[in-house]
Amino acid sequence: MSRFAGITCAVIIIVVSAMGWAVSHYRDNAITYKEQRDKATENLSLANDTIDDMKVRQRDVAALDAKYTGELRDAKATIDQLERDVASGKRRLQLSARCSTNGTASTGGLGDEPSPRLTDSAQRDYFTLRERIVTVTKQVGYLQDYINTQCLK
Repeated sequence: MSRFAGITCAVIIIVVSAMGWAVSHYRDNAITYKEQRDKATENLSLANDTIDDMKVRQRDVAALDAKYTGELRDAKATIDQLERDVASGKRRLQLSARCSTNGTASTGGLGDEPSPRLTDSAQRDYFTLRERIVTVTKQVGYLQDYINTQCLK
């Protein structure tokens, strides 16, 4: 029986060792999978936060765009209306100018000389420049708001 007891002990030791190795192996696998799961969860959370931030930024940029597009449209409409009013005679462009007599004395009364006015091409250029100034001013304002609200956030 002693021989049988020795074999039994040896078999039990081998089985216990194999079970210990298997438990250790599966424990290591479980730890590795848990770390992978935690990392994937963290990456998913980071991705969701990034998506939420992008959505907020897109809404903010859309609101900025709508604001400045509307202001630019309104400014252009005002300039267009002013140009139509000047063309129809309803309004006049006021100039700070003196009439040149070219060295000749005026023989008539005070109301005989025509009032100074811009040439047609100068008048068109005036409205073009005015529109461009408004456009650039609105674009710069938009970009400043964009930088302050999106880039420096």
